[in-house]
Amino acid sequence: MMSRGRGYRVGIAQKRGGEPRIASRAAFAFGIAALSLAAHPAQAADRPDYDGFRQGTYLSYVNAAEDGAEMTRSPRLGLSFGREVRPVLMDTGSTGIVVSASRIPGFEAMPSRPGRLTYSSSGRIMIGRWVTLPVTLVGGNGAGVTTAPIPVLAVTRIDCTDAARACTPETMPEHVAMMGVGFGREGDAQSQSTPDTNPLLNLAPEGRGPARRGYVVARSGVHVGLTGANTRGDIRFVKLDPHTDIPGEWQGVPVCIAVNGHSPGACGRALVDTGVSVMYLTLPGEAVNGAVAADDDGRNQFLLGTRLDFVFPGRDSAPAAAYDIVVGDNAPLSPGKVTLNTRRPEPFVNTGLRFLNGFDVLYDADGGYFGFRRR
Repeated sequence: MMSRGRGYRVGIAQKRGGEPRIASRAAFAFGIAALSLAAHPAQAADRPDYDGFRQGTYLSYVNAAEDGAEMTRSPRLGLSFGREVRPVLMDTGSTGIVVSASRIPGFEAMPSRPGRLTYSSSGRIMIGRWVTLPVTLVGGNGAGVTTAPIPVLAVTRIDCTDAARACTPETMPEHVAMMGVGFGREGDAQSQSTPDTNPLLNLAPEGRGPARRGYVVARSGVHVGLTGANTRGDIRFVKLDPHTDIPGEWQGVPVCIAVNGHSPGACGRALVDTGVSVMYLTLPGEAVNGAVAADDDGRNQFLLGTRLDFVFPGRDSAPAAAYDIVVGDNAPLSPGKVTLNTRRPEPFVNTGLRFLNGFDVLYDADGGYFGFRRR
C-alpha cells in the first residue's frame, strides 16, 4: 500500500488435470501443530451454525475485476452520508470510516470530539474530529446497507510519523476516503478504532429476524452479515482469542511462519489487509539467517528465491489454512513486495490483499471466529 518474476509457484500449485490447489507443503515443513498451539491457545473450532440467521447483503466492489481475474488493487464500495454516493476504499487493516471533513454535509455544526488514527503501513496520521451519524454503503451491484449512527473521523489535517514510508503533511485534505472494517487493530496506533466505529458491524436493524454480526470478504465483493447461505462451502474456522481490555473485540488470527522450510518456525499473528498490495513481515533475526541481505539503506531484505511458508493453526495436525510464497515470483498470492522488520519481538505478517486470490475470509464478531474458504 507494494518483484515480480516468472512461474506459478507462489501460493498455488497445480493438481493433475490442471485444477489449482493451495500449496500445503508448508504444513509439513516444520512441527506446526505443537508449535502453534503452544504459542496461542486459540485453535480451529467446530463449524458455527449460521442457518438461523437471514440478514445478509452482498455488496460487489465498484472496481471489481472481471470474473476469474486476479485481485491486484484495493477494493472500493460506494459511501453516502445522505447525499451523493462516492467511492471509498474498504480496508480490512484498520477500523473506522476516515474521510475528508468536506465530504460530510454540515460537519462544522455537528457535536464532535477530537480524533486521530495512524496508518502504520504508510506512516500517515489522520487528525480531525469524531462525529456520529448514519452512513450508507452501496455495492457495484446496486445493493446497499445503512448503519445505525456510528462515529466517523472527519479529517482536517494529515501529519506524518518519523518513519513514514509515503506521507505528505496536509491541511484540510480533500482526498481522504478510507473505510476500515478490520478487528483487533487498537494496539497498532489505532486506540480509538474500537468495534463501535466499524460500519459492517453496526447496521441499522432490519426486522428480518436475528442477525449475526460479521462478514465474508471475497475478491469480488463482501457479504455483510453472516447467514447459512453466504457461509456455505468448506470453511475452516479458527476460534480467536478475546481482547484483554476491550469487550467484544478479538485478537488477530494466529499464524506460524518458516523461512526456506527451516524448523522451528516463528509464531505470531496475521492480518489479511485489503488496504495494501505488499506484505509486511516481522520475524526475529535468527529466523532469517542466510536468507537476507542489506539494501542501500542498511535494512535487511529477503534474497530473491527465498521461500516463506505460512500456516494458520488448526485442530490437531491439520492446518486451517496454509500457503507459501517465493520472494520475487509473480503468482496469484504473491505480494508486490515483501518488507521485512527484524527489530520487533513479536512475529507478525500482513499478507496484503493478494491473499484473497486463494481464499475468501470470514470474520464472526459475535462468536469470535475467523474462517478460511479456499477458492
